[in-house]
Amino acid sequence: MSPMPSRDPRVFIGGPEKVSIVIVESDPQWPRRFEIERKKIVAALADRALAVDHIGSTSVPGLAAKPIIDICLTVADSSDEASYLGDLQAAGYELRVREPDFHEHRMLRTRAHDVHLHVFTQGSQEITRYLTFRNWLRQNDADRELYASTKRKLAQQDWPTMQHYADEKTDVVEAIIRRAVANE
Repeated sequence: MSPMPSRDPRVFIGGPEKVSIVIVESDPQWPRRFEIERKKIVAALADRALAVDHIGSTSVPGLAAKPIIDICLTVADSSDEASYLGDLQAAGYELRVREPDFHEHRMLRTRAHDVHLHVFTQGSQEITRYLTFRNWLRQNDADRELYASTKRKLAQQDWPTMQHYADEKTDVVEAIIRRAVANE
């Protein structure tokens, strides 16, 4: 969730993709969908899945979102792809992003592109930031509405990739995280 570094085109497995950004109203089925995916991840990795958390807008009741379930998977070492990638691929996930220069972040997704699985190493500050952001939005109506209105406004624009849209939200996300941390 910190500002992403300039992206090397090799970061995106398969290259950049043009997508439409569609924001929909909160769906009460999103937590159930997360739970299905959580069970699939745990079944694939067993105790190598140190934590599996529902993150992103679909994890915040009442928050409009892209209908994509974001999941944060904590592993011992996200750079050690051999320890988890094959099992996740066998469970139906495909590697989409490899960012050695950004906390060794990996992002996999379902073939339907409706689940994004973010993999980080245990102890990564990004895990804490994702959870802080999620928890704050769950309890703070004003920031939840600010974030929703920002997303709706940005979704009206034409973006070359989803990452361009995400990067444009950075200032708002960072301000919200600062308020959340100040209120801990």
